[in-house]
Amino acid sequence: MSVGPESLQSVFDRAFESISRARTAFTPQLTLREVGFVTNVSTGIATVSGLPGVGYEELLQFPGGLLGIAFNVDEDEIGVILLGEYAALRAGDEVARTGRVMDVAVGEALLGRVIDPLGRPLDGKGVPATDQRLPVERAAPAIMDRAPVTVPLQTGLKVVDALIPIGRGQRELILGDRQTGKTAIAIDTILNQRGQNVLCIYCAIGQRASAVAKVVANLSEKGAMDYTVVVVAEGNEAPGLVYITPYAATSIAEYFMEKGRDVLIVFDDLTQHARAYRELSLLLRRPPGREAFPGDIFYIHSRMLERATHLGQERGSGSLTALPIVETEAQDISAYIPTNLISITDGQIYLSPVLFELGVLPAVDVGKSVSRVGGAAQRAAYRAVAGNIKLAYAQFEELEAFAKFGTRLDESTRQSIDHGRRIRACLKQSESQPVSLLEQIAMLLALTEGLFDKVSLERVNDAEQALRKAAADIPADVIERLSTADKQSDADRKAILEVVTRALAPFQTPPEAKHDPNSAT
Repeated sequence: MSVGPESLQSVFDRAFESISRARTAFTPQLTLREVGFVTNVSTGIATVSGLPGVGYEELLQFPGGLLGIAFNVDEDEIGVILLGEYAALRAGDEVARTGRVMDVAVGEALLGRVIDPLGRPLDGKGVPATDQRLPVERAAPAIMDRAPVTVPLQTGLKVVDALIPIGRGQRELILGDRQTGKTAIAIDTILNQRGQNVLCIYCAIGQRASAVAKVVANLSEKGAMDYTVVVVAEGNEAPGLVYITPYAATSIAEYFMEKGRDVLIVFDDLTQHARAYRELSLLLRRPPGREAFPGDIFYIHSRMLERATHLGQERGSGSLTALPIVETEAQDISAYIPTNLISITDGQIYLSPVLFELGVLPAVDVGKSVSRVGGAAQRAAYRAVAGNIKLAYAQFEELEAFAKFGTRLDESTRQSIDHGRRIRACLKQSESQPVSLLEQIAMLLALTEGLFDKVSLERVNDAEQALRKAAADIPADVIERLSTADKQSDADRKAILEVVTRALAPFQTPPEAKHDPNSAT
């Protein structure tokens, strides 16, 4: 098809007219962009000049997509914490302001995912489809927005739920020497939240990649990843990335809390976090204090843990329960970082290496552990059967130490030691085997009534297993009242006691055939 000269001219005229209209309508948009340059690069930090308007903790953009946080804002230069691999960064490279602070992607899409504090996926499943971001540093809820901690957070660990109860919205420190089972307690608590309508955040701070992979595999195998978010900064990451990890994890948890959900967050562990912050502070030439930690080392943890709370009804009644973990050296709980965290939190669970070596697992030292919420976070039925256990156990530990001197003991003392040994045997528990609330109430009632005292120590474990199976025979109406009633009735107690007595009867030894308790180990 041929086009005549007149037709071609009309096409050109229309095109010219269209271009002219577009040129007339175009208004150039001028954006003011403040750009500086890198003057020095060190391990995990950089010094920047030429950004006079930068704000404290503002996010800065470096070449190659590298981000940094303005941490030291001095008159002539800025000390920047680098958030990622900085090997390619050189002096003279351009750096630009972003005009925003460090934030993290939040949303339901994060459940079941493994991410780093920048929101990048580490599980090979692609970038999570989130549409909201929250700053990693946020103000803690005001006092008037908070409600008392009254609802228990069942850990599934008998020794914790009975003697050191944790409530939803509480901050309970887990501390002990390395390899004493601190992470195991936290992971067992996450596993026990299945079906409890509690979302979980596991925050791995400076951990080995193999240790994190083991935890993720355990959570996946037990089906816990369905309600869990794992936020990871490995030990070989830049110290700046390790430093922001717990703050990013807390913001993710706060998103769910503000939606009215109950959330559990585990910080594993804050010793590594404190060391990363010390490294950054020394590199930035901040004045060192005790043990070379900077003067604000207390504040970096207190402002984060203060965000864990139980919100009032006006704010949705959500809760954020924190289980920070800290490592001690040579059982020294009076060291700098442990004492700081003990003073910040609402109690602590201390794991003893001595008990661990003796095979008393979990190795919780009841004498050095405490919950400052206590019975207020226990259900009425549970509190009724667990009330005397801690006192009896504490008396047993004192008497057992006294009995090692070979002193002749009276009958009452022998009975107390005999009873205490059975309490300790019943509180032992294997890893990844949480015990339900109903089974714990049945076991504690049997201990309180002295039914286990007639069972030889060698058969206590078998008797406990039989008791846990028999707990399913407790009437349904009694089970319902255990979770809702303000006070345990005598009739309910009697109904449970009947089931417990039947279950333990085959394991009980007649008094005349019972061996001397002093011979038991």
